[in-house]
Amino acid sequence: MRHLSSRGCFPRALGKFVTSPLRAQRPPCFDRQAREPINAAEDLSLPNGTPVDTSSPASSSSLLNRLQLDDDLDGETRDLFVTVDDPKKHVCTMETYITYRVTTKTTRAEFDLPEYSVRRRYQDFDWLRNKLEESQPTHLIPPLPEKFVVKGVVDRFSEEFVETRRKALDKFLKRIADHPVLSFNEHFNVFLTAKDLNAYKKQGMALLSKMGESVKYVTGGYKLRSRPLEFAAMGEYLDIFALKLGTIDRIAQRIIKEQLEYLVELREYGPVYSTWGGLEVELGEPLEGVSACIGNCCTALEELSEDMTEDFLPVLREYILYSESMKNVLKKRDQVQAEYEAKLEAMALKKEDRPKVPTDVEKCQDRVECFNADLKADMERWQNSKRQDFRQLLMGMADKNIQYYEKCLTAWESIIPLLQDKPETK
Repeated sequence: MRHLSSRGCFPRALGKFVTSPLRAQRPPCFDRQAREPINAAEDLSLPNGTPVDTSSPASSSSLLNRLQLDDDLDGETRDLFVTVDDPKKHVCTMETYITYRVTTKTTRAEFDLPEYSVRRRYQDFDWLRNKLEESQPTHLIPPLPEKFVVKGVVDRFSEEFVETRRKALDKFLKRIADHPVLSFNEHFNVFLTAKDLNAYKKQGMALLSKMGESVKYVTGGYKLRSRPLEFAAMGEYLDIFALKLGTIDRIAQRIIKEQLEYLVELREYGPVYSTWGGLEVELGEPLEGVSACIGNCCTALEELSEDMTEDFLPVLREYILYSESMKNVLKKRDQVQAEYEAKLEAMALKKEDRPKVPTDVEKCQDRVECFNADLKADMERWQNSKRQDFRQLLMGMADKNIQYYEKCLTAWESIIPLLQDKPETK
């Protein structure tokens, strides 16, 4: 019976297993380039990476005020904190791009300094994710926000787009930093600390881990007989989950589009009452009140639409990409299992007696078991994260809608006294 860790493993042939990266003795890091320390005075987030909000609820009926994140922490002691902020636009001769400040605070021994501050652009984040996929093939790598946007629809240098991307990149790094295996990856260390990342990019595959080199997805045309039941159920769940989220995403985008069209009408609707009021002596004040009321409702709806665009839709799209990433890892697991089954069949067809199982078959079996253990552990972590994220998302959406209708109700109630009959003066 092989011993496997739920937090990551290596083939037995490599001669080691990692049972707990948070407690294990880490190997010395390779030579690093010059680091740039920072002097940061305040913590910007909770230990789990959730931004601290010290403001009071905007509404007396705020649902977020009653939100209890009782299972927000998983009991692990965190010693690595990462924040993405301060986007800056760079205009060069050949291109224009945005960079973000990546701030790191840590007490881990493999870091030379307790604090770092570097600037990274989107393609650097993309490089990191590709390196993590190469070197940690058995683990689920968090998704990045989409690189390309539809021309003419979204300005990728607009303040709104840059802020939405910054939030996504911040979440991407926080998820890696909270992972018990990925957070110890050498490429992640380089990304957080190297002053000049281009020097490491040129090394190509030189830093690829032994585990990444050992996993080969060549099955020689062998087709997997069947997935184990638990992984078959996992694949079915991911398909349905992505389908449902895709439907919600499409409907939400249609709702936002209709809200924006409604806003255009409201902006034309309100001033008509104000113009009319200028022609009426007795109705002037009530008509001006209606015009102001419509203006307040217009502002409230605009805020609601912005909240859906900036907070609701990005979470949906992130988890759609997340499910695709999980399905890719599941496919890799299937390929390794197919390779293992092919080797077993080839061994059974040989006539001569063998005293023991060949080494290459054992290696392949180890890879299958590694994939199984790591995939199940990452799926559990992903489910916990999903539950917390969607609970907070849906509670936030409910709260924003309550605030919207409360603002509209207050606006309309404010003009009722102007419309009531007043006693006639003699």
